[in-house]
Amino acid sequence: MTSPRAHLLSAFEAAVKAARPDQAVRDAVRIIARPKGRTLVVGGGKAASSMAKALEDVWFEKGWERELSGVVVTRYGHALEHPQRIQLLEARHPVPDAAGQHAATRILETVRDLTADDLVMVLISGGGSALMPAPHGVTLEEKLCLSEALLASGADIGEINTVRKHLSRLKGGRLALAAAPARVVALIVSDVVGDDLSTVASGPTVPDPSTFQDALEVLVKYGIDSKPALEHFRKGQSETPKPGHPAFARVENHLIVTNSGALEAACEALERSGIRARVWSDSITGEAREAAKTHAAEAQTLEPGRAFLSGGETTVTVRGTGRGGRNCEFLLALALELKGEANLYAIACDTDGIDGVTEAAGAMLTPNTLERAERLGLDARGMLENNDAYSFFAALEDLVVVGPTGTNVNDFRAVLRV
Repeated sequence: MTSPRAHLLSAFEAAVKAARPDQAVRDAVRIIARPKGRTLVVGGGKAASSMAKALEDVWFEKGWERELSGVVVTRYGHALEHPQRIQLLEARHPVPDAAGQHAATRILETVRDLTADDLVMVLISGGGSALMPAPHGVTLEEKLCLSEALLASGADIGEINTVRKHLSRLKGGRLALAAAPARVVALIVSDVVGDDLSTVASGPTVPDPSTFQDALEVLVKYGIDSKPALEHFRKGQSETPKPGHPAFARVENHLIVTNSGALEAACEALERSGIRARVWSDSITGEAREAAKTHAAEAQTLEPGRAFLSGGETTVTVRGTGRGGRNCEFLLALALELKGEANLYAIACDTDGIDGVTEAAGAMLTPNTLERAERLGLDARGMLENNDAYSFFAALEDLVVVGPTGTNVNDFRAVLRV
């Protein structure tokens, strides 16, 4: 008989498999006509290596490999595939580094001085914003400090990317601007709630509806005193290209993989195992601890043999000194809310395989999680307050460790009653 833990792990595996962009890239690329000029491939994100390899495979099948070149960047340790003609670089995430700045510079150089006969394929996936820093108005060091402050502030991904766009030579539609007049086709794996293409990787090929004033208000809202950024925003010079800008006349943005599709695949996997499953929401945002409260309330309504799933991306306002990760933090808060209620199991993992800066994707929750923790002398509430959820689940041997998955479509959560 399959255990509840095994059911939840299988559902997570099904979600990740559905979120892999390989086949979606191949399907999209096969219908693209051969350009008169060159084909340049650029982009970035946690799925960059698998996306680049899939595109290259199709180009090779067509016999067009001599016209293909480019450069993409992924997170350290996420280079799962190795294309031959597209250079694959690695950089740091979620806080940018000099390697990412080098990659962004190479990308901008690749799309310089193109003609209307050239084709630019842009491969975008979650994490692309941090992996392609091209500082504008601030130094890289200043941008690093600002990124760390934003990540610890509890700001959501939309707010963070509004700031990033207005401190970049590449984001907020500026990559499309640099590539004009070439044809630009962007293939996008969404890691944002609502699949707003202007937010995925800070929308390098998408018109930017946000303004310098919006970016300024984010810093004021969270009390972030970055003097160079504040001064740059107040000057408001060289705004990002807006909807209707002529640079987007030959730009196509295609959403090829989403969180909702991954959740549906997980539901189907559970249904095949005899568990009635439903997607409760694919747009969970806000503090992980608050999300735990709403999930606990929903869990009370579950009947035996049923499960509900959720996606989206929560945030954590870091006040402690422990090792966390938003999925582990969510799950520890959920454990405290459920108080060891019988027959309830849960999983929370990041679909990229890495929860925060840990090696775990997330963790598992069982009805006796708190009981086992007490026997080990673990202070569950104290560890939550110290943002130390990773250490909590590591001690229980309940971490989910799968390594980089080659994709990223936000978080995966499932609650099951047996």
